[in-house]
Amino acid sequence: MKLVNCNYEQHAASILEIFNEAIANSTALYEYKPRTMETMKTWFATKETNRFPVIGTENDAGELLGFASYGTFRAFPANKYTVEHSVYVQKDHRGKGVSVALMNATIAKATDADLHTLIGGIDAANSVSIALHEKLGFSHAGTIRHAAFKFGRWLDLAFYQLILQTPMNPIDG
Repeated sequence: MKLVNCNYEQHAASILEIFNEAIANSTALYEYKPRTMETMKTWFATKETNRFPVIGTENDAGELLGFASYGTFRAFPANKYTVEHSVYVQKDHRGKGVSVALMNATIAKATDADLHTLIGGIDAANSVSIALHEKLGFSHAGTIRHAAFKFGRWLDLAFYQLILQTPMNPIDG
C-alpha cells in the first residue's frame, strides 16, 4: 500500500465509486442520490482552488483502496485554521489499516498547512469510525441529535476534533 496525491484524471472514477457505495449502503454520507462525474469535476476543482489535499492509498497494481481529504469547516474568516476532514475506504479493503494510514497523512498535511483544528462529522452509530478517531487522539466535541433522516430513521451527528500544535503565530484577519 502506498500513499499518493489524487487527481481528477487518475482517481475521479474510483473516488466516485467509493462515494456512491457509501451513499447507497451506509450513513457515512447523508446523501440520497449517487454522485456523478460532473460533481467530481466540481469537487476536485474546489479542492485544488483551496489547496486542500486529496490523499489516496493504492495497492501494487495502482488500484485506489481509499482516500481522505479536508475542506472548509465554516466559511467565515475567523475559522481559517479549522477544517473538516473525511476518509473513505473501498468496501473490500476496510479493516486493513487503510484508514489509519490515510488519517495519519491527513493530520500531517494539516500540520504542514499550519492549521489548528481537524473536525470529523461522524454518524453517531458508526462505532468503527469513532474508534479510529479516538485511537488517533480525537476527542468528542458534541452531538447533534436528529441531524439527518436516512434509511427510515433519524441519525445523530457526532463531532470529533483534534487540536494541533500549529500555527505557531496565529493572526486575526
